[in-house]
Order: sequence, then structure tokens, then C-alpha cells
Amino acid sequence: MIDVALASCVTLPEADPDEVLLLEALRAHGLRAEVWAWDAPARDWASARRVVLRSTWNYVHHAAAFLAWAEHVAEVSALDNPAEVVRWNWHKGYLCELAGRGVPVTPTALVRRGDPRGLDAIAGEWDEVVVKPAVSAGSFATLRARRGAPSWEVAAAHLGRLLGERDMLVQAFLPAVEGHGERALVHIDGALTHAVRKQPRFAGDAESVSAAVAALPEEAALAERVLAEAGAALGLPAAPPLLYARCDVAPGPAGSPVLMELELIEPSLFLAEAPAALERLVRAIAARLSG
Repeated sequence: MIDVALASCVTLPEADPDEVLLLEALRAHGLRAEVWAWDAPARDWASARRVVLRSTWNYVHHAAAFLAWAEHVAEVSALDNPAEVVRWNWHKGYLCELAGRGVPVTPTALVRRGDPRGLDAIAGEWDEVVVKPAVSAGSFATLRARRGAPSWEVAAAHLGRLLGERDMLVQAFLPAVEGHGERALVHIDGALTHAVRKQPRFAGDAESVSAAVAALPEEAALAERVLAEAGAALGLPAAPPLLYARCDVAPGPAGSPVLMELELIEPSLFLAEAPAALERLVRAIAARLSG
């Protein structure tokens, strides 16, 4: 029996900069912790007192198996974040649900599998868009396109091809991500611990983030609202809070911040940029183990 299994995958699509930091911090706290791959055969998940989702970044290619695995782990151990959160957050249709609850969200069209419309019809008046799968991690199959440029035809063909097998999103590109930047606001155990500035990322790009930055008050307020509305949509109690959450926000068309993504399953938490957040995360995991 171990105390904490950090869930990863057999073959990581990219390195996880949080992994070693968190593993060593848990062990320094006196906890028996290991990294286990969710897709490893014959793993006995009941032998971990708690399973913390971290770098399960290949799940976008095995969504049904991943959801079944999360349900199983929740039955035989304790899963963070919980299985009901995984079920709600794995598909980015949650953006439309949050928009329906009044949350300012990046202008988004959810395009269901098999939709016969082309990019021109879906994009409407948007002259620059981002096209990506509704189930995605990192920059998987994510393209940026400008109307009238070669990228538009490439993205249109990309959209048509992938709609044969999966739901897709078409979103208005926000120019502010190249100036002010996309801000990733990290919450640990219910508190905003830090934020970083993220560079725009598309298929084939590596993750690039800044040192920790101060979130603007309006960005922090939006993140709090997003988490409150997500909790209401899920019917979650106020306590205990989610172990971790990451709200990616950027200035929208009107200049005020909008939600780009809410990451509740396996986000990078940029722990190297915020040692206090790492300590808070370890203490929160230890507290959950102690009941």
C-alpha cells in the first residue's frame, strides 16, 4: 500500500515539469508516493490510498477507456479531482455550458461530429479563428487560421477531416493573447496561489510560460466566478474545495477578461514558478489522507 499515486501515462507526449517536484515534496513530507501510469496493464489501484491525476496526457486518444479508468479508481481508492469532475471537464463543451450560465467565455462554436458545415459557415463574421478538438490536451490538433490566407484552407480541411471522428471547437482568435497574453491562474485547495503568462500554443509548439506574475483583480474575480459556476453546474459542495484548478483567461473582444479554458483534470500547475503553491498542494494532499 502506498499513500499517493500520481497518475501519468506509459508514454508521455511531453515532459511533465511538475512531476519530480511534487514527488520529492510528497516524500519529504513523509508520504509514500509513486508515479503510476493510468494505462499500465494490471495495476492495482486499490493499493494506493489516494490517486492524484497529473500527466495523463494521452487520454485524448483513449477517452472512453480513460473515463472508465477514472470511475474504477474512484470506486477502489480516492481520486483527485473526483470522477464526476473528470466526466464534466474532459469535453470542452463545458465552455458552452458556462457561457449559458452567464460566464464570459472566448467566443466559441461547438461543432458536433458529422456536422456537414464548412469553416466559412461556422466561423461567420470571425476573420481569425482557432480550430481544435473538443477533447484535447496540450496543443493536440490545434490550428490558427486567418480568412483569406492559406491557413484558412488548411484549417477548413483539418476541420472537415476531424469532424468525421470527433466533436470540434471553432473559436474566435483573441489578439490580446499576443500582447497582454493568456494568463493561467492556478488555484490549490480553494485558494489562488499564482499565475503565469502563457504564450499562444498550436500543434507542434512547446509550452512556454513566464515566471509567476500577479493576476489582475478582474482576472482573479473571473476565475473565482468560473469555479463557483462550475461547482454549481456539478452540484459540488463548497467544502472540501477541488484539490487544484487552473483557469486560463485573456482579454476578450471588449477588453475585459474571458475564460479560455478551465483545466480540472490534468493541468500543468507550474509548480517550479511558485514554491508556496507546491507546499500548499502537498499539505492539502496530506490533509485529505488524514481525513
